[in-house]
Amino acid sequence: MARTVRDASLETRTARSRLKARGKPYYRVLEPGLHLGYRKPLSGTGKWVARHYIGDQKYEVETLASADDFSDADGVEILSFPQAQALARSRMVKRARTAAGKTGPLTVADAIASYIEFLENNRKSGREAQYAADAFILPALGAVEIEALTTDQIRKWHAGLVKAQPRIRTKPGKEQQYREIDVTDPDQVRRRKSTANRILTVLKAALNRVWRDGKVASDGAWRRVEPFEGVEAARVRYLSVDEAKRLLNACETDFRRLVRGALETGARYGELCALKVSDFNKDSGTVQIQRSKSNKGRHIILSEDGVAFFKSVAAGRRGSEPMFAKDGGDEWLRSHQADPMDEANERAKIDPPINFHGLRHTWASHAVMNGIPMLVVAKNLGHSDTRMVEKHYGHLAPSYVADAIRAGAPRFGAVEPGNVVGISG
Repeated sequence: MARTVRDASLETRTARSRLKARGKPYYRVLEPGLHLGYRKPLSGTGKWVARHYIGDQKYEVETLASADDFSDADGVEILSFPQAQALARSRMVKRARTAAGKTGPLTVADAIASYIEFLENNRKSGREAQYAADAFILPALGAVEIEALTTDQIRKWHAGLVKAQPRIRTKPGKEQQYREIDVTDPDQVRRRKSTANRILTVLKAALNRVWRDGKVASDGAWRRVEPFEGVEAARVRYLSVDEAKRLLNACETDFRRLVRGALETGARYGELCALKVSDFNKDSGTVQIQRSKSNKGRHIILSEDGVAFFKSVAAGRRGSEPMFAKDGGDEWLRSHQADPMDEANERAKIDPPINFHGLRHTWASHAVMNGIPMLVVAKNLGHSDTRMVEKHYGHLAPSYVADAIRAGAPRFGAVEPGNVVGISG
């Protein structure tokens, strides 16, 4: 059920008996654009009314039923305050669905379609949400009517995502491939729970949108479903400086430029692919990201090495050209980085291997370890505050705690030398 609104002057017959009789109802806001009113007559039973906003500062008022001023509520002809709220919301839903041309039951698939359309029109892309919906939400819940959706149903689906085999990137037209997971490995289970939480977020966002639009009466079924806790704090994988040098040396020439760009900026793969030569300002030593994941632009401040690198890549080229292109002139497109990254990991003997996004983690990790303030790191990465930086890299920051322990902790003598010698580079 939807949240019941409280109002001390309307929720009991005793409270309503103290109100003055008047032609204008006593209104209480239930939802944006919806008010529940109580019309107090000079004598006799009061009436519950619903006031609907229809735009252009205009409202429509409809009478719902009699209030339980003298007789007990029966849920039909005589309504209590909570029952009147429920009926007002259901009338609002009916109006919204009729206006949208939807006469049949609204399903989860309808909500997903509306949400994806909203993302495509108002956000950078709905691609990730569409993938999550197609792969995990629609097959299990797409045909379910939203009004019939239950909390237990969503909880079981959410838990089932953890047990499902992870999907392997498969070429279009080919049979979907999966990989096995080790259920005894806590980190693999943690990653599956984290993935399940992200998919649950997509489902909730879609359902919340139709609920806020007044197309369903209650958000209770999914509001009570909680994500798995303590599964987002993954150990960030980043490269040491030596590993980064090995990786660069193992890359093909055109891909090496792209990898170096990532290591010098901490920018995302998509941001690097969208860079134009004119986005580099050699005078200010910055690179401008025109449009980021959050639809906001930013300027990335470069180190001296970074400025020198971008000068070499931009030299003699038109401002409208892509900053990073393949040797044949083609652009780097979605997922084009995956295979070259795997090959470079193999040749450089990076173990465990790192993906392209790990280069962003590498820049941020070393920046924090070198004492750059977290707010500065966050600004370069494109975050609005330091929360994400603190979450992923805070443990790497120099601190008085670490300095105090290293200075004052007990020492137990030198470690006896062994036969195994570490290798560098």
